[in-house]
Amino acid sequence: MMTASSDFRLPRLRGLCLAALLTMTAAASQAALFSDDEARRAILEVRQRVDTLQQRQADDVTQLRRSVLDMQRQIETLRSDVARLTGQNEQLVREASELQRKQKDMAQGVDERLRQFEPVQVTVDGQQFQADPAEQRDFDAALAQFRAGQFPEARKAFAAFVNSYPKSGYVPSARFWLGNTQYAGRDYKEAIANFRSMLTAVPNHERAPEATLSIANCQIEMKDTRAARKTLEELLKAYPNSEAAVAAKDRLARLK
Repeated sequence: MMTASSDFRLPRLRGLCLAALLTMTAAASQAALFSDDEARRAILEVRQRVDTLQQRQADDVTQLRRSVLDMQRQIETLRSDVARLTGQNEQLVREASELQRKQKDMAQGVDERLRQFEPVQVTVDGQQFQADPAEQRDFDAALAQFRAGQFPEARKAFAAFVNSYPKSGYVPSARFWLGNTQYAGRDYKEAIANFRSMLTAVPNHERAPEATLSIANCQIEMKDTRAARKTLEELLKAYPNSEAAVAAKDRLARLK
């Protein structure tokens, strides 16, 4: 059974308990409120960090793209430089090759010009001697005219040759052919003079028998039978084994 003092203490105890409960509730509310603020701040910090990282990544990507583009431009520039240098190198190679060809042509031209003035060893009618290229050219040209039947032109050419190159080894042969052109032109006296000049200079010349026979022919054309017979007899005596000796015998037989 409860006493009076017990009844007095019960409400008071209830009040204290209620106050304590309210105090605890307020403290819990404050603690919860404090936790929510910290969470918000943490979330904001994380978001800020994420944004910062994203911005940095975007900046890095942009910078990387710029670097790649710059590298591509540098590569294209290098390719262009390589192509240009390759073209220049090919051009230089072509120019060097062309220069070498021109130098070779020039050297050959110089050699050819020098050879035009250098004596050459020639053999004409069994005679060997040194002759200038100009002598060889002029003699061959005159002989070509004779063989083509151009006797007036050949006569002028051989006469000019004898006057231009009086000491040439070609002179005996030139006089022989000059005499033949004169014979063809019926200038028998001049022909005989050239044949005799040849025989006097080179009596053992390969064409000496023919020259002697030609003198006899000129004399026959001039109706000088006695002189012709004497010349033919000299031919048979000097060149008995020559082909001209066979013709000389036939001429002598006819003269009788």
